[in-house]
Amino acid sequence: MMMSSVKVDSVLKVGALVGEGPVWEESDQTLLFVDIVGQKIHRWSSTTNQIQSVETADTVGFAVPRRSGGYVAGVGRSVVAVDWSTQTMSSLAEVDEDKPNNRLNDGKVDPFGRLLAGTMGKEVRPAENQRQQGSLFSVTSDLTVTKHLDQVDISNGLDWSLDQRTFYYIDSLSLTVDAFDYDSNTGWIGNRRVVYRMEEGEGLPDGMTLDIEGRLWVACYNGGRVINIDPATGVRLQTVPLPVMKTTSCCFGGPDYSDLYVTSASLGLDQSERRLQPLAGDIFRVTGLGVKGRPSNSFSG
Repeated sequence: MMMSSVKVDSVLKVGALVGEGPVWEESDQTLLFVDIVGQKIHRWSSTTNQIQSVETADTVGFAVPRRSGGYVAGVGRSVVAVDWSTQTMSSLAEVDEDKPNNRLNDGKVDPFGRLLAGTMGKEVRPAENQRQQGSLFSVTSDLTVTKHLDQVDISNGLDWSLDQRTFYYIDSLSLTVDAFDYDSNTGWIGNRRVVYRMEEGEGLPDGMTLDIEGRLWVACYNGGRVINIDPATGVRLQTVPLPVMKTTSCCFGGPDYSDLYVTSASLGLDQSERRLQPLAGDIFRVTGLGVKGRPSNSFSG
């Protein structure tokens, strides 16, 4: 079998402070993503190359499509409904009321329309915060909030196996990618285990996505790469280097879901690092991987 030629291009020069949470919207062929510290939700059209943005009043950890229209986002410690046409937001649920120094970070919707999202203590500097302040929550269509994990350092990447019976999860500072048994009826998670330990030079595991072969693609913050892991064996199958060190998250997109979109950050780079990484904060498209991803899910609430 011939190896396909992998190509990495910057497709959007947005200069994000902390670009994160890419979600492909099939209907419009748009990429939805956030700039956490820049406090913006962005929508980039791959067909027109236009970008639309909505400002949030606080840090925004994620934005996901909502079945009833618009989006749901994690702003500060609130899960909010976003009306894109009027650029307004209304709160649906609050988390971590007892921890005012926390904020929502990565979030994703499971195949049944349930939202999972995690929190973390706000950072003094990138990837430096008060540890074990975070939790992982689920939010159901009736807006019931359930806490599944606590003592989390930096709640990050999440996705589900093809059969939906395994939940993959990253708490960045543990330097591992973990798996749990997942009950899709109740959202229960249990039987935590490590499927991959980061190696020297790979940085911190950040956002991730799953392909149609059931393998994980993990963005490596401060590692300047995305790694492809077989969670069944714990083997790293492939490394995709990027021209920026702070690679934050990834998702598959494009007409047939064969392009991997990767977000990045510029916050925390000093002047010499910025000179060496002029594309920091851009959105990248990786082509030629020879694998496809799955459509994103929409929140049912």
